[in-house]
Amino acid sequence: METFPFSSIPNLPLFFSMFLILYSIAYSIVFRNWSPKIRPEACSCFISLFHGTPAVFLATFAIFSDQNRGFSSPNTKTQNLVLDYSIAYFLTDLLHYLIFFPTDVLFIGHHLATLFVFITCRHVVFHGSYAILTLLILAEVTSFCQNVWTLATARRHDNQLAAKVYSNLSPYFYAFYSVVRGIFGPFFLYQMGVFYSSGVADNVIPRWLWVSWMCVVITAIGVSILWISNLWVELFKEKKAKLEKEL
Repeated sequence: METFPFSSIPNLPLFFSMFLILYSIAYSIVFRNWSPKIRPEACSCFISLFHGTPAVFLATFAIFSDQNRGFSSPNTKTQNLVLDYSIAYFLTDLLHYLIFFPTDVLFIGHHLATLFVFITCRHVVFHGSYAILTLLILAEVTSFCQNVWTLATARRHDNQLAAKVYSNLSPYFYAFYSVVRGIFGPFFLYQMGVFYSSGVADNVIPRWLWVSWMCVVITAIGVSILWISNLWVELFKEKKAKLEKEL
């Protein structure tokens, strides 16, 4: 059985340093003229752009390059590399929230829970990366649209181009996000639950751990659905108000 002990961990500080450098570039150069209130959020989006879409492609490659992939299959070296890449990103973004938004319990809790899942998969049981990376793909496939939308949202009141991007992108982003988080995410989570609850993976992934993974993912999907539902309500209110104003 192929295993990868802590001796392979140097990838993590390398990726962590990369994301710290990217954040510094964003803060000191890319968004240096932005308002101090939205500058940190923009920097968070900047590093997310370098994580989300690349992580989707890397995770997809890592999954399909493993001929023995499955919910209980051992992690391959490539899959561990992708996990390290994502761990480094979430550590950087967690640091961002602790410094600039220490009272944002929701996002801090989300990042800590996500790190728990990634780290236990990568450094504790050395199995289950097929499930975790598939969930990563489902979580990050909307990342590019979400980051562009977030940046546009932050500047829509003082920038005409941002306002136009926000207005045009919102319904498409909401629809894309709703389908991924509301249909594909729960469907894969169901498959994951059926497999692990059968007990066939208990010898490599302890029951307490996969149950913890399931709880984290169920909570994340639930919060995501609530978030996008509220955005749909706000969008309909905006459209209705605009229509009434025109009439």
